[in-house]
Amino acid sequence: MAKTMQQIVSIGEAISHPLRLKLLYMLSEREWYVYELAKELSVSRQVLYLHLKRLEKAGFVESDLRLEDDDMRAKKFFKLKEFDISLDIDDLRNFFE
Repeated sequence: MAKTMQQIVSIGEAISHPLRLKLLYMLSEREWYVYELAKELSVSRQVLYLHLKRLEKAGFVESDLRLEDDDMRAKKFFKLKEFDISLDIDDLRNFFE
């Protein structure tokens, strides 16, 4: 399936930061509650949300809002989606030829 230029740019931006690469690795092991993830990485939840949003936009992660029985606050969990990244010369030819 041919990728759009915006899809390629979005993927490139998503994996261009070391913290986002670490997030992909951590989410490959299990899903995480955003508060626990921020604490584990020693970053604020606001900063973490910015990075997770970039990964979500590129299609690498998805989020799930949950209410748990013992806690009536909504909790946002993130998990990794299946993905396969590839870029070949034909993708570029489609844009520039």
